[in-house]
This record gives sequence, C-alpha cells and structure tokens, in this order.
Amino acid sequence: MTDALADPHHLPHPAAGGDGPRDIVILGSTGSIGTQAIDVVLRNPDRFRVVALSAAGSRVALLAEQAHRLRVHTVAVADEAAAGPLREALAARYGTEPLPEIAAGPGAAAELAALPCHSVLNGITGSIGLRPTLAALAAGRVLILANKESLIVGGPLVKAAAAPGQVVPVDSEHSALFQALLGGDRGEVRKLVVTASGGPFRGRTRAELAGVTVEQAMAHPTWDMGPVVTINSATLVNKGLEVIEAHLLFDIPFDRIEVVVHPQSYVHSMVEFTDGSTLAQVSPPDMRMPISLGLGWPHRVPDAAPGVDWTKAATWEFFPLDNDAFPSVALARHVGSLGGTAPAVFNAANEECVAAFRTGRLPFTGIVDTVARVVQEHGTPAAGTRLTVEDVLEAETWARARAVELAQASEAAGV
Repeated sequence: MTDALADPHHLPHPAAGGDGPRDIVILGSTGSIGTQAIDVVLRNPDRFRVVALSAAGSRVALLAEQAHRLRVHTVAVADEAAAGPLREALAARYGTEPLPEIAAGPGAAAELAALPCHSVLNGITGSIGLRPTLAALAAGRVLILANKESLIVGGPLVKAAAAPGQVVPVDSEHSALFQALLGGDRGEVRKLVVTASGGPFRGRTRAELAGVTVEQAMAHPTWDMGPVVTINSATLVNKGLEVIEAHLLFDIPFDRIEVVVHPQSYVHSMVEFTDGSTLAQVSPPDMRMPISLGLGWPHRVPDAAPGVDWTKAATWEFFPLDNDAFPSVALARHVGSLGGTAPAVFNAANEECVAAFRTGRLPFTGIVDTVARVVQEHGTPAAGTRLTVEDVLEAETWARARAVELAQASEAAGV
C-alpha cells in the first residue's frame, strides 16, 4: 500500500525501540478520547509515559489533575485566558512541588506536537487539529490520529507530510480496517465496508426526521460522545466524514468504500478481498481498544478493553444505508471526489449547522440540506491548485459565515 497514509504492513516510523516506557504527547486530554487514553496509560505504566498534555481550556481542574497524576513536563491550553486559572489549579495540586511548564494560545498544541517523544495522540475535536497534525508529522513522531477533521480538511497536506507507517488511526472503524487489511496485499482488496450504528433514528423516513428534537438527536444508542459528534452520528455526517477519511488513509477509491448499518456496533468495519473473503474486526463498543492499539502499535496492549463473551447468544444485524433519509454519506463522497477545499467547506458548514440546530435555528433535516447548499455555492476547486493551510482556513471562514447566514434566513422564514 505504497500510497496509503495508514499502512499496517509498515512498522511505525520511527521504529519502536528501547526498553523503557514509550513517551506520549496527548492533545485534547480532557475530551472523550483523551480521558480514555489516559486510563489506558495509567493501567500500563511500564509501557507508556505521558510527557505533555493539551486541552482547549474549559476544564482546567481536570487538566491539572491529569498533569499531576501523570507527572507531565508540559501542559498547554488553546484559550490564553485559561492560562491563569490553569496555573492556579496546578498550584493547588502540586503544593510546594515545581509546576510543569505552561503554554497557552492557538499554537500551543502544535508546539507540544513537536516535542521530543515517540508518539502524538491527536484527540482534538475539529479542524483546529490540522496544525498539530502537521507539526507531529514534520517532527517525525508517530501520529495516533483520532482527529479525523485534520485529515479530511487537509488531506493533500497530510499525505505530503507523512512517511509510510507514520499514521495509526484511532476511529473504531478505521482501526478495524487497519487491522483487517493485514489479511492481504493492497492489490487483493476489493472494497472497504464501513459499519454505522444508524444512530437514534435508524429506520425513520425523511419526513419522520423533520421534527426531531435536540434531546432525541443526542440520545445515541451505543456511544457516549460529545455533542457535535453525537449529532453528526444522528445525521450520519460522521459516517460521511469517515468515508473520506478511509479514502485518504488507505488510498482506496470512493466507489470501493461502502457503508452498511450495523446497530449492535460489534463489527467495527470489514475488508472484502478479491477472492470473495471478508475479514471483520469485532469487539464490544469500547474506544479503549482502538486507542490502546494506536498507543502500542505494532504491539497490542493486554486487557485494554473487554472482549466478546462468546458464551452468550447474540444476533448481529446488517442493513443497507437509506440514502434518501440520510443523504449525508452521498454528499460526503461528492465532496471527497471534488477535493481541494471542498472537504473543509463541508466540515465547517456542518459544524455551524449543528450549532444552529442545537439553538433552534435549523430543523434536523436542515443541517445536511444547508451544508449541501454551502458546498454547491462553493463550487468545484480549480484543477491543479495546490492546497495550503491558508486556503483551508479561508475556505472554512467563508463556509462558516455562509452557513450562519443561511441558518438565520431559515429561522426568519420559520422553516
């Protein structure tokens, strides 16, 4: 898989070595991925050592607790105004002990991503994770990637910066594909099959989705996630983003990446090979398993998460995706095929539309409808245009502003 960012046939770059614990930097430490990664680290002190933590800055007490428990060298917050409260929270934890170094500001996470270490776990939510992703790759660190948005909005930039084997995916679906791809060579892969729980509205028609509430959209049947990701799972925008991510990670064309609905969420994704064989990665829905695989790759971490209890009867179901009720996956394929800044526009517009839905300015079905309109207005990127970080940021700014305008017009019209 010579053009694949995430190639399980390559050893991590740099190759794992040494007898002591592996030094890790965790970005987004107070979020869902970060807290579960810390749980894995604390249960395996002989294997991992966290040297730095970053967070947005809204939960400084938790960040200080994490820093003190892990004895990190550096702590960072993206919000400069949170630096003072963080210092106070650290002082309360450390007492007379020396405090770790504190970094603050929008570039702090990228600074931490380039620190001396073996691996950087990017668990930041949103496209603000792009610069830290690029910084980790430029510094030669193994990138344990949970921040799918940085890859989606900056795909060509990330692909140009990464060496073979330097990226290990953490999303449960992409971790599953990563593992199943070990079953054959790239030329033997017929298609990737990405599974989706179907969210809280599986089986509903588009008409039945028009009046759903925020509370209903937040009631995911399987996973406990943040509000944006949870609503993205309800619209299946998250699955559309994962299709783009799979294309970029594994260099498989969009027409060979399928989505199938699997409500039980035990089969995390599958790879079908040219001889008709399909390999699936199976485990109970627990993010500590793919996180631990990313931290330890190419080795597994024993007892990172519970396995399947095969002594109990169980039924696993699979259904085709209803593209009429959930058009977001088809839209994402279109956006991914356009390339350039189109994925950044798609992602940014969606974040604003989710916010508009949560505050009552857009109906549930208006989320994807509005995103589609913003994507259409953005148009097709010019052929041969080289993408830059500035291009991505400019496109995102425009898309956010346009999505807000359309949401306001929708609210004013009483749609």
